[in-house]
Amino acid sequence: MRFMASKNDYDLLETTVDTGVEINLDPSAEIAAVIDDLESLLKNGEVIGKLTAGGINASLALVAIDGLRHYLAGEKASAADDFGTVAEEIRARLAIADVTGAKA
Repeated sequence: MRFMASKNDYDLLETTVDTGVEINLDPSAEIAAVIDDLESLLKNGEVIGKLTAGGINASLALVAIDGLRHYLAGEKASAADDFGTVAEEIRARLAIADVTGAKA
């Protein structure tokens, strides 16, 4: 004979128990790994070629990654410098493209 569980049956697997202990997760290792993977991709010759063909400068993208890495580490001044450099370069390339009609 088989018994079917009712909706009111106690299911230990679906019960949350509060231990009173706060769990602090530190995602920095996972974030660093993702950023490292992205950095590796941006250093790959085929990826650089594809980005360059689309008017994207991989070196600027790498500086932006450095900025993100600095920001996530709490190094806001370094992050601001990196992001400022990227923004300045992109604006300069856009201005040149507007004048010449080329890709920025």
